[in-house]
Amino acid sequence: MTTYTEEEENKLIASEYKNLLRTAYRSLSDEDKKLIRLAFDTAVDAHKDQRRKSGEAYIFHPIGVAKIVATEIGLDATAIAAALLHDVVEDTDYTIEDMERLFGKTVAKIVNGLTKISILDKEGEEDNKPISLQAENYRKMLLTLNDDVRVIFVKIADRLHNMQTMDAMPTRKQIKIASETLYIYAPLAHRIGLYNIKTELEDLGLKYTEPKIYDEIKLKINESKQEQDAYIESFKNQLKEVFDKEDFNYEIHGRSKSIYSIRRKMSAQKVEFDQVYDKFAIRVIYNCDPANENFMAWKIYSIITAHYTSNNKRLRDWISNPKSTGYEALHTTIVGPDKRWVEVQIRSERMHEIAERGYAAHYKYKNQNEKDSHVLDSWLDRLRETLENDQTSAVDFVEDFKLNLYSKEIYVFTPSGDIKNLPKGATALDFSFSVHTEIGLKTRGIKINGRIVPLSHKLKNGDQVEVITSNQAKPTIHWLSYVVTSRAKNKIKSSLHNDRKQIAIEGKGILARKLKSQKITLTESVVNEFVRFAKLDTSQDLYYKVGTGIISNSLIKEFAASKNNAFINFFKSKIRNPSTSPIKKEEPEEIKENLDLIVFGKDQQRLDYKFSSCCNPIPGDPVFGFTTVSDGIKVHKKTCPNALQLNSNFGYRIVEAMWIDSTQQEFRATLQLSGYDVTGVINQVTKTLSNALKMEIYSISFNTNGGTLKGDITIGVKNNNLLKEAIKRLKKIKGIDSVVRV
Repeated sequence: MTTYTEEEENKLIASEYKNLLRTAYRSLSDEDKKLIRLAFDTAVDAHKDQRRKSGEAYIFHPIGVAKIVATEIGLDATAIAAALLHDVVEDTDYTIEDMERLFGKTVAKIVNGLTKISILDKEGEEDNKPISLQAENYRKMLLTLNDDVRVIFVKIADRLHNMQTMDAMPTRKQIKIASETLYIYAPLAHRIGLYNIKTELEDLGLKYTEPKIYDEIKLKINESKQEQDAYIESFKNQLKEVFDKEDFNYEIHGRSKSIYSIRRKMSAQKVEFDQVYDKFAIRVIYNCDPANENFMAWKIYSIITAHYTSNNKRLRDWISNPKSTGYEALHTTIVGPDKRWVEVQIRSERMHEIAERGYAAHYKYKNQNEKDSHVLDSWLDRLRETLENDQTSAVDFVEDFKLNLYSKEIYVFTPSGDIKNLPKGATALDFSFSVHTEIGLKTRGIKINGRIVPLSHKLKNGDQVEVITSNQAKPTIHWLSYVVTSRAKNKIKSSLHNDRKQIAIEGKGILARKLKSQKITLTESVVNEFVRFAKLDTSQDLYYKVGTGIISNSLIKEFAASKNNAFINFFKSKIRNPSTSPIKKEEPEEIKENLDLIVFGKDQQRLDYKFSSCCNPIPGDPVFGFTTVSDGIKVHKKTCPNALQLNSNFGYRIVEAMWIDSTQQEFRATLQLSGYDVTGVINQVTKTLSNALKMEIYSISFNTNGGTLKGDITIGVKNNNLLKEAIKRLKKIKGIDSVVRV
């Protein structure tokens, strides 16, 4: 890091402040500038003695956050001032009362919300933070949406700047923060329409959670950039020739797919980098008066499809039916130059700004456009609805909320022709609850396009849905497996909770009477004993199961007999041996000494462990240990599908792990092969593995269909390098097109 004198640092701070003003200059009034200047001076004074872990003056961080708020999100002076002040109350002697006195109620309210989140973040950094409290922190953070949505905008800007400047942190801290970012902040940025920030958060998250893969993809993108840029420029020139014959204002831009999205596609489709074909898209951004926006979009679409072959199955109309995030555009995929598939996105300038800046942009248009005002209010209502249920556990709350952040959407119709948009995968029962809670709770049956279907039936675009209700209908526990939306789950859980509570009250009375007949009084200690005896979790579970008859009379009698026998046996033992010494505690199982393949922690301890079946690590794979509740340490690959969730939610149970010696043990790995049904290809596969590489084949399964070949083969390998060599050689066999590790 460059070292500056105090004078040089002050000049640099002043320069950064000028850059901040310059980015938002056009939209700032004199009053706005005064507000931002006061916030800047206050932040400089408050943080004057503070330094970041990198050694630089702390004030550079709030300035960086404010620049993101001003440029990439495009928020107003109030939010910029709050961004400059977001750490002042938490880290210095200034109070919320000071903020209100100096800046007014609105700025103070936003700073207060950010201070609450900051406290939660710092609590969550503790290594022994239980999952329930960690998830509770996420819930409390999301609930600040109810205070002022700008709290979340500034918090996302804060997280982005921290991710951009995280190099000075220890590796473990980097992985934890990056995992949280990918788990909650990137989906949240996506949900509020901050697509550029979402993309950068994802790329930075990948940089720290999977650095090797990040570097490999980045290198390949840079290697192919010149060729890709040339192709985009050639295609843009062709489109310009066509568009210039028409009378409208437009711009054409090329957009490359992000590193994270390429990685996701490679993983989902089990392909290599070179086999990801849609690495970029073309955007046509036009300018016209609001009344003609939709007409112009379809006109441009018609011009493009008149000159290029289009794939009608890939047409996406988010102009007639915008996404719930407010996103509007036409997407079509055409055959471009050199017969390559190219996605073309068509947007007006207003649509483009909303696409880039999400709901922050709606503030700009809210007073000018009734549609934007409605969309913004509708979105906030939808979020508050997701947040409203406080009876579900914090873990379920976060999982449900996150599930709804990234979900794609479908559009269905009510019998009267009204449109309802629901997440892709939503069911008929989800639709019932989207209409009204009471309709959902009283659902007896559902018709789709005139036909009765199960409540679990998945909806498709364009379905017409009719709900049949009955006052006798009520939710059952099975309904929870029929729905995917947070609203439906919350309403069903709430209804079941109320029913369960009533049954438990009745069950407690029944249990007291039945135990009394066995000469046992229902006390707290007796209830706790019975809970353990019946292998349940809580007294509420016990009362509920008694009330529903699940716990029978015979089980209650068994408990009473065991309790009486235990008392008699204890009394007899005291008579036989009054000086009985305390019961000797069982010694823990001896730790095996021959586990010399993986060591844990900074001290490289040798501990018992098992390999996780979800990712099947083998020597050479980057790994980490996870301490389970009942099954000891499980070893996962760092690229395991569950790694993000474990690092983000269970950080205190993660153990550093590394390989030290694997030469004496063999591991199994399954490879998936696909290609063409060439004579002798399977024989070549087995020869390569058995004869050339001396590997044991444990199972092999292939099938052919219409000249294609596909199958799995499980082999024994000593380490990751040998596995890579096997994949490399198999790919060279004539007829084998793809080899991926499952």
